[in-house]
Amino acid sequence: MHNYKIVEHLQKFGVDIKHDQLKSHKKRVLVSKAFTFDAAHHLHAYQGKCATLHGHTYKVIFGISGYTNEIGLVIDFGEIKKIWKEQIEIYLDHQYLNESLPTMNTTAENMVVWIYSMMEQALNIQEEGDLQVEFVKLYETPTSYAEARREWM
Repeated sequence: MHNYKIVEHLQKFGVDIKHDQLKSHKKRVLVSKAFTFDAAHHLHAYQGKCATLHGHTYKVIFGISGYTNEIGLVIDFGEIKKIWKEQIEIYLDHQYLNESLPTMNTTAENMVVWIYSMMEQALNIQEEGDLQVEFVKLYETPTSYAEARREWM
């Protein structure tokens, strides 16, 4: 049996907690956000079933690090979503990737580096300090993914 507690006093900003108490440390922290998209592609110069047009439900996971700001956030998850929706997903979701992406063989390995560079470019434009893309994972199937890491770039 669970003992549930009813909150009787809701903490109030400026009364119970002051602005200078919102940030509790000065450490670099990694935050992650995942997205999915559906797309079609085929591979060139490849012998196998992926040489023909087919589709996937891809999953992308971003790992972004930085130092927390004055209220304890590295980056708002909503800001990561905004970058994804406005600057990256538009080239991917429900697209024929061989046409919508820059000229490349649309392997997961090529695509993950492109996605990494797009997020890195978007974060560099931000005025939010020391944000770094630490990794991007691109799942082509639930059990197969390619990964780009900052130290490899």
